[in-house]
Amino acid sequence: MLERIGHRGPDDRGEIQVADAWLGHTRLSIVDVESGHQPLSTSDKQLWMVGNGEVYNHEYVRAGLHHDTEYATRSDNEVALHLVREKGPEHLTELEGMFAFLIAGEGGYFMAARDPVGIKPLYYAESEGVMRFASEMHSFEPDWRPYVQVFPPGHFWTPDDGFKRFAVAVPRQHSARRRSDEPSDEDYEETRDELIGSVHRQMMGDVPVGVFLSGGLDSTLIAAIAARWCKERGTQLKTFAVGTEHSSDLAAARQASEYLDTEHHERVFTGEEAEAYVAEVVRSIEHFDPSLVRSAIANFFLAEMTAEHVKVVLTGEGADELFAGYEYLGDLDDPEELHDEIVRTIESLHNLNLQRADRVTMAHGLEARVPFLDREVIALALRQPARWKLSPPGTQEKMLLRKAFEGWLPDELLYRDKEQFGDGSGMADAISHLMEDTVTEEEFAAERERVDPPFRNREEM
Repeated sequence: MLERIGHRGPDDRGEIQVADAWLGHTRLSIVDVESGHQPLSTSDKQLWMVGNGEVYNHEYVRAGLHHDTEYATRSDNEVALHLVREKGPEHLTELEGMFAFLIAGEGGYFMAARDPVGIKPLYYAESEGVMRFASEMHSFEPDWRPYVQVFPPGHFWTPDDGFKRFAVAVPRQHSARRRSDEPSDEDYEETRDELIGSVHRQMMGDVPVGVFLSGGLDSTLIAAIAARWCKERGTQLKTFAVGTEHSSDLAAARQASEYLDTEHHERVFTGEEAEAYVAEVVRSIEHFDPSLVRSAIANFFLAEMTAEHVKVVLTGEGADELFAGYEYLGDLDDPEELHDEIVRTIESLHNLNLQRADRVTMAHGLEARVPFLDREVIALALRQPARWKLSPPGTQEKMLLRKAFEGWLPDELLYRDKEQFGDGSGMADAISHLMEDTVTEEEFAAERERVDPPFRNREEM
């Protein structure tokens, strides 16, 4: 199982048998090797842990635990081990970040947990009284795969109590606290400050952090914040873009990079290259939704190039969900209906865009971080009245976010029209017809109901 996900952690590997549990880990070195080798343990070797992800507020959480607690490493993950030992897994809600953890004890204790948004993946399978966990479905033996299920975000699992929720992605109290028809200057400032704070928290680590820069609003805002952070510390941000030769994303990304003074890298791909990678990408993302696959192929090329320069990258994932950026949301004119759809999309992210974002990056030993999906940013966005996010015909989406960052970017970037990444990168045109042509109308009619729900079109099949 460990060997099958070796791509997720090419820098180090560790394993241990603890009572009737076995823990294995492949590691991407973001803090130095000596400080981050896993499995991690308490000083008395009674509890052991393997973890995937980052705890951004680990210093704050550490300060709230017993001051005589002995820490063996500088790893941000280690604080989760001591938090569970001292307070219990219910207190994992104190952690801000993205994570999947397994903890085993010499006395037979066992716990598995996943972050509230589901940014980091975790799967489980049960057969004949044995439970197995892994970061990817591919890790399980073929005869176990029919039993594999998604580990629910914001839950922990123990053998005695099964699944228990410790936190939610969407705050239960998220009704708007203000009723004004339009955002005030203070509202724009609060939106801006919350996103800036999230980006700053996610720049942590002992290695340089880059940014996926498509030239669209979301990634360009992340790059603008990160570029200022780097400049204040005497460094230059690295940005990365991908597309077909004349794609709009490449042109916009170059313009954004020049304005932000970043060290910019780009890769140009052809339709033939994209077609050759379809099988590998579908296996990597473990999904066959056409729009997801199109964007994943472009992201796969992007991650492959990026991994040659950095080990951590920030992305703009989540902004469309929080600030109603998708085209179909413009058809909604009822604020309550829009709010409900925003909540639904946030709660669905772990099985769609976040799954794609994690897999294509980790396939190359690259960690993707998502500042828009910081729980504080989510909480703020859902407190804001949904009427502020309505975009009736003839208006531009995400105006709340755009106006919050006026002065940070030139208007042609700040008010660039939205394109899906698979479209802006040129991937949709490059791949859709090539895939459709591999399935005849007769094959589609005969076989579309082999899956449930049925295939929607020839490209998907």
